[in-house]
Amino acid sequence: MTGVTEAGSRLDQVAPSAGRRVPMLIVLGVVSAIAPLSVDLYLPAFPALAAEMSAGPSQVQLTLTFFLIGFAAGQVFAGPLSDVRGRRGPLLGGLAVYALASALCAFAPSVEVLIAQRFAQGAAGGMAVVIVRAVVRDLYSGPAIARMFASLLLVSGLAPILAPVIGAELLRFTTWRGLFAGIAAAGVVMIVLVLLLVRETLPADQRAGGGMGTRAAVFRGLLRDRSFMAYALAAAFGFAQMFAFVAASPFVFQQVYGVTPQTFSLIFGLNALVMVIAAQVGGRLAGRFRQQGILLTGLLIALVGAAAMAVVTAAGGGVAWFTAALVVAEIGAGLTLPGAGALALGGQPAQVAGSASALLGVFQYGCGALAAPLVGLGGPGTAAPLAVVVGVFAVAGLVIYLILRPRTGVSAG
Repeated sequence: MTGVTEAGSRLDQVAPSAGRRVPMLIVLGVVSAIAPLSVDLYLPAFPALAAEMSAGPSQVQLTLTFFLIGFAAGQVFAGPLSDVRGRRGPLLGGLAVYALASALCAFAPSVEVLIAQRFAQGAAGGMAVVIVRAVVRDLYSGPAIARMFASLLLVSGLAPILAPVIGAELLRFTTWRGLFAGIAAAGVVMIVLVLLLVRETLPADQRAGGGMGTRAAVFRGLLRDRSFMAYALAAAFGFAQMFAFVAASPFVFQQVYGVTPQTFSLIFGLNALVMVIAAQVGGRLAGRFRQQGILLTGLLIALVGAAAMAVVTAAGGGVAWFTAALVVAEIGAGLTLPGAGALALGGQPAQVAGSASALLGVFQYGCGALAAPLVGLGGPGTAAPLAVVVGVFAVAGLVIYLILRPRTGVSAG
């Protein structure tokens, strides 16, 4: 953590004091909820959206895929930009475009236009979220990064718990278009909160120099860093499992198992709550146990959950058994994602934290974008594609981590 140590005194000149960090972290947690807010709020409306636009499940799931592709692209641009220009300006710019793109989604005349607008919404949201991780890296080091990521997940984790419930209830009074109008309003609120409570955390004399060639060299260096790649890919494949569930669950639970939108929202919220609790447990354990051990435990638990999903599907088990298997998988995700992200960023100096955060996000949301359409290939009448896709990513995440992980007991501190 040499970069952080050398920057200490100068960082104190711009970074918030300890007393101001709590409200600032709450705001950052709210901003980091952009992805679940943009995805989970309209999940209960998938069948209605498909019916209105005469679109199939795969087309509707492409609105998820292109949001995630845009989310990844926005991070590639904003991460390096924040290393050069600072964190606060690019964060505000991303939020402004996000609010506008969300409003335009509400007026999409066709599913094709909605897909394009979702790409723009995702790119702007990715700009904001990548900077949140870089800010945490500016302020913390070692196991504290994992604890802070878990704390952010505690705030942002309310979105996947509450958003489907709120979305399902709002559908009693409005359509999916009204849901996007609500997302746009949330974007405006985020802008106000950032203006009021988020300070710059990267001093001007600590920012990276050089042009795009220099930034490209940073990315090449990260791609050759076995430790970074082990943690980043573990996080990416865990994220893909989660987004496979996000993309397929409205159809699986409402069309395969026949539950109502309201019941689906409760099941979805249960799984999100379990993941948040698991993340808090992992954060508490950071510093007491090796973070690599916590990460490996999470990967193994996720694999057990994926195997249970496959068994329940093959045996024709009911909704309760399938939900229980998902809960196990979400426990694994909760233990995996914060720790993997902390380990990936913790080994990088502050001057490249934005670029490292960007690459981490590209892997995560790129894999999520791949998973979303795959679960729709089997049609709306079976849960088998979801079980298969989750299982493949669980195996891949564990195997690649075991191949690339450091052998010398390196920690994030």
